[in-house]
Amino acid sequence: MASHRTGPTWRLPPPAPFAGGHVSDGRSHCPTGKRGPARALVGGPPLPLGRRVRAVQELLDVLRRQAQHFGPELARVAYQRGLAVTKPDGSTRPIPVTATPVILDAAEIRRRAGLSAHLASATVKMTRAVLDGPDAELLLGALSPLERSLAERTWRQATRLATTRVDYFVSGGRPWALEVNATIPAMQGYSDIAARTFIEVVGRHFRYPEKGLGALLALNGSNPLALYRALLDGYAAERAGKMPETVALLCRRNDAQVSELRWLCERFREYGADADVVHPDEVSGDDAFVVKGKRYDLVYRHLFVRRLEETPSPWVEDFLGVVPGKKAVFLNPPASQVEVKTTFALLSQALTEPALAERAKLTPEELEAIASSVPWTRPFRHAPGTAPDGSRVSDVVAAVIADPGRFVLKRSWDYGGKAVFLGRSVGTVPYEERVKAAYGASLTWAELCERAATDPAGGGYVVQEIVDTTPEDHLLCGENSVLPTSFFVDYSAYASVGLGKQPAWGGVCRGSMSEIVNIVGGGGVLPLITTEVASKLLTAWKAL
Repeated sequence: MASHRTGPTWRLPPPAPFAGGHVSDGRSHCPTGKRGPARALVGGPPLPLGRRVRAVQELLDVLRRQAQHFGPELARVAYQRGLAVTKPDGSTRPIPVTATPVILDAAEIRRRAGLSAHLASATVKMTRAVLDGPDAELLLGALSPLERSLAERTWRQATRLATTRVDYFVSGGRPWALEVNATIPAMQGYSDIAARTFIEVVGRHFRYPEKGLGALLALNGSNPLALYRALLDGYAAERAGKMPETVALLCRRNDAQVSELRWLCERFREYGADADVVHPDEVSGDDAFVVKGKRYDLVYRHLFVRRLEETPSPWVEDFLGVVPGKKAVFLNPPASQVEVKTTFALLSQALTEPALAERAKLTPEELEAIASSVPWTRPFRHAPGTAPDGSRVSDVVAAVIADPGRFVLKRSWDYGGKAVFLGRSVGTVPYEERVKAAYGASLTWAELCERAATDPAGGGYVVQEIVDTTPEDHLLCGENSVLPTSFFVDYSAYASVGLGKQPAWGGVCRGSMSEIVNIVGGGGVLPLITTEVASKLLTAWKAL
């Protein structure tokens, strides 16, 4: 059990025994490395551990030996399909993909999706509780002017999120949630490109029967399909059970992830939708969402609200200010307030403050999920509080200053990992660069903490107990090379909030040479495949 937890003991089943080919000992690990007792998986016993581990390791060994033969093709096809970052001028650069996948049991992928559903639901509840109380400024004060205006106009009605993404670091096989993304929780397309391309390219290299590749892809699951079903369910909930005839994917021109949106659009068309990627400057209509004379029933929003402050679009601003949408159903509604990290910190705090948990109406299942997967996280202020070990401290800031190796500071409302500071990185070049970018000067850890504790920008900071993770050895593919690299790897799981049922969400894995993982800012995508798919690929290889 996590060392920071006090009060009731909440239990979740443990993770599967390996990810990315790394085998755990089946025990629970907390951010500081302390272990709890082993627990049994729900839903029946797993396959024999030894057999699964041997099969995974054998496949990874084969992939490492063969990567020079299939790796460049993997990189070329993935880039061609849209695994890329788009620059403001419209040019693109590839997002690297690895020849070495992350491999998990399908049951574990489902378990993490279920865990994420509880965390996302709890985050929405906590957001609504705060906004409905005297301390609403905790969240509203973090937002930009337009974000705040839209939040104040829509939060009471915005109860439905077709997609959210919970980002985890996995320590000792156990996922620890770092934050919840609800504004434009992307990478459903990137994850699909990486996994699909890996299965097809490796499958063909292994002489897997061509006619069987479709079944292999279906066995692995699809985040675009889950997203599509969530959007349809969200539309039906707002339009009395009806289905949309047309779907718009709304993003800014040359959005960094527009190639992913195009991939999603192609998949939506495969599923039968009349879908298009559209941009704010194209939209008009007095009583409908219209682009070039075409009406759209459903809009998937891949657009940060604050981007409309950079390039104003009064029509889109007005459109987003009415929830449920009248001119068209749009998902997700404005949700910046949900993603503010102070909300996440309050979830952690609710474990030691029953009144806060009650105020947010958190269920036992949600509290269980928080206790089992959320590291100690708190708003970063000069105030008394509870330390990670459950003891009382007179000043949270002083406690963090005294033990830099244990903590990470994050600006409450920011994205891209720009204002994230690891205490144990003090004195390194990345630390110095980040501090100077944020404050214009070099600062010691104590000086940074004092500045952060009184900095109101973006809602101030939160502090989180660091999750110990170690780099993994992978093979990074380029169109002309396959190179060994050492990556910090995260795991993100998707979930919906406010729908009648959860679609079959999967996950996505990112890798970076830095502990602060961000795709747009650098890093790669690791294909996520199930042990069932891995087993079939290995069988095909052995048959050669």
